[in-house]
Amino acid sequence: MLSAQTSRRDFLKGSGALVVGFSLAGPLAAARAQTVGTPLKPVTLDEVDAFLSIGVDGIVSVFTGKVDLGTGTRTALRQMAAEELDVTLDRIKLIEGDTALTPDQGPTWGSLSIQIGGVQIRQASATARKALLEMASKRLAIPVGELEVRYGVVRAKGDPTKHVSYSDLIGDREFRLKVDSKAPLKKPADYTIVGKSVPPVDGVAKVTGEWTYMHDVRVPGMLHARVIRPPAMGAQLLSVDESSVRGIKGLTKVVRLGNFLAVVAETEWAAIKAADQLKATWSAWEGLPDMDKLYQHVRNTPIAADEVPLKRGDVRAALATAAKTLSATYEFAIQLHGSIGPSCAIADYRDGQVTVWSSSQAPHWQRRELSMMLSIPPEKIRYIFLDGAGCWGRNGHEDAAADAALLSRELGRPVRVQWMRQDEHGWEPKGPPTLVDIRAGLDANGNVIAWQSEFWIPRRTDVGHGVPFVAASLAGLPHRDAMNPSTIFLNSKPEYAFPNAHVLVHRLQTTPFRPSWIRTPGRMQNTYATEVMMDELAAAAGADPLEFRMRHLNDPRGLVVLKTVANRAKWDSRPSPKKGADKATVATGRGISYIKYENVRTYVAAVAEVEVDRRSGVIRVKKFTIAHDCGLIINPDGVKNQIEGNVIQTVSRTLKEELRWDRSRVTSLDWATYPILTFPEVPEIDMELINRPNDPPWGVGEPATGVVPSAISNAVFDATGVRLRTVPYTPQRVKAALGARA
Repeated sequence: MLSAQTSRRDFLKGSGALVVGFSLAGPLAAARAQTVGTPLKPVTLDEVDAFLSIGVDGIVSVFTGKVDLGTGTRTALRQMAAEELDVTLDRIKLIEGDTALTPDQGPTWGSLSIQIGGVQIRQASATARKALLEMASKRLAIPVGELEVRYGVVRAKGDPTKHVSYSDLIGDREFRLKVDSKAPLKKPADYTIVGKSVPPVDGVAKVTGEWTYMHDVRVPGMLHARVIRPPAMGAQLLSVDESSVRGIKGLTKVVRLGNFLAVVAETEWAAIKAADQLKATWSAWEGLPDMDKLYQHVRNTPIAADEVPLKRGDVRAALATAAKTLSATYEFAIQLHGSIGPSCAIADYRDGQVTVWSSSQAPHWQRRELSMMLSIPPEKIRYIFLDGAGCWGRNGHEDAAADAALLSRELGRPVRVQWMRQDEHGWEPKGPPTLVDIRAGLDANGNVIAWQSEFWIPRRTDVGHGVPFVAASLAGLPHRDAMNPSTIFLNSKPEYAFPNAHVLVHRLQTTPFRPSWIRTPGRMQNTYATEVMMDELAAAAGADPLEFRMRHLNDPRGLVVLKTVANRAKWDSRPSPKKGADKATVATGRGISYIKYENVRTYVAAVAEVEVDRRSGVIRVKKFTIAHDCGLIINPDGVKNQIEGNVIQTVSRTLKEELRWDRSRVTSLDWATYPILTFPEVPEIDMELINRPNDPPWGVGEPATGVVPSAISNAVFDATGVRLRTVPYTPQRVKAALGARA
């Protein structure tokens, strides 16, 4: 926890930096002898004290292993706890992502922070409330059934003068209770906080520049470092000329460990100068596939294993009798996380223990990975989360932390590692390519009677093994030879009720770049292929794309989101493409898409409206309309923010983002070579939220992403009659497709 804070505004006014420390003691653990990594309080998932404590001042501290990546969970989790405890929102203090204080609720991923993390906090809060009522019953000599709670005060229903506060009952003491899965939850009809739009609790501080980001943190005695990466990804370090940086004032040390090379200095500018001037000799390496042959390379990569997510009926026989068959191949590029600010971390290694400040979305996981790299027990490591400059998957945050930990061990002082833009783009793990073949058949009435899809995606080792650190790999330190692109087979299974369907997923032995999960990993790519093929089938059947989907869907909630988005977007029922699609210089069209996220939760339907300039090949997404069902909505304003973020980021990924490389290295090292959506290109976004207060809450941070690429592709077809099957839809690809059709 931060024990001393200075606002960013004060930092900018003065000549110093934001200096933070952390306290290893607190009201619940003041008398305990602690090591850096040993929990300062209970952190096991079955303990109420792992999730919350109540101070003598009435402040409720809520502890979560989930972290806020801009997803709004910092607000929503407060709402869930406040609702169950019957306290006001301003009495909730949230502590997140500190391995010494928070339970391990798993990484912040998969849109599970509310669905799992929040539900765990809610149940712990309900258990605490039940226990507090029982304590109050004994204190006031009044049966529990005759008591009520208002604003953290338990009082007699018939006589409010008889009351006792939570702080009087338990202030600064532990509950020492197991979480009771049967502790009664509040009824939705009684909610006063959950379901209400609440502004983000960190919003004002972020707008005014007062919020503390990872990049603002300074630790007393801290050194600054830059890591010098190989000029080719597989190059070996042959020699280093330390005399080339000998005259730089403030340079502390040149560190070489195998192929890991870094400079450490008293000031950041000295580290930057030294990294630029240090002369090193590296071997040549050209092990990357040709970029223009990527998908051929993917198709020819050795297969580690095959999976069959769906097998229904007899596809071969159905295809043989189909009145019409269609086949298509869909390609989705390798992409970056594209964090606006490069990664940063600080580590303080001393006496065989290390404290790390990082923006990792998986603090508890990274603690285990650092333990392996440094060959020290996990309990000797404390990992503390602070906000970074973007994430949406495993980007460079964790690698910067590994760099810092390794260098701090070498120097015996705290070390801050700030990546540069070329580090982030060049060395962060990448979202892997996806290749999909689909073949389908229609009967004489235009119904799908056969569906056969085949996917080529990277293999995955044990999901708990994370993504190998660059530092560990280069330095030859212990690490798992893991590949973790996440559960990217999800949504490969079509949600529609086809009588004959077969889905085959090839898990590939290798992939060109170190893979990791990136927002909506696999779900977006797989849904893209499925939903574009559904549109192709509708066109072949001469059917309206909306009606065609609804005809093949038997999920009531799915039908509701499709009807809702159609009404909201004023859908014009007709087949695609529109009449005259091959004539207009600037063509307009609309396309629809649908997802049931991971085939099990959160329903989304979308309509995209686009303009296509035939002369330039530029696609402009004018408007996106979304219908969204995530069950119980905790904070409608937060949900809207997330949906807007999903759409904007994924329009960028669909139209612009594609990693570029040569045989040796990544060449997309800046925003000119890896362009992203600009503010003038942001579409209008309209949405309708379908609240189901009696159903469980589901995730919001990812699902709407899944419908964006296919909705755009389908809209372009409606506008032009040309089908785009390779993401991103760059002007060059659009003009080539239009030219091929002409």
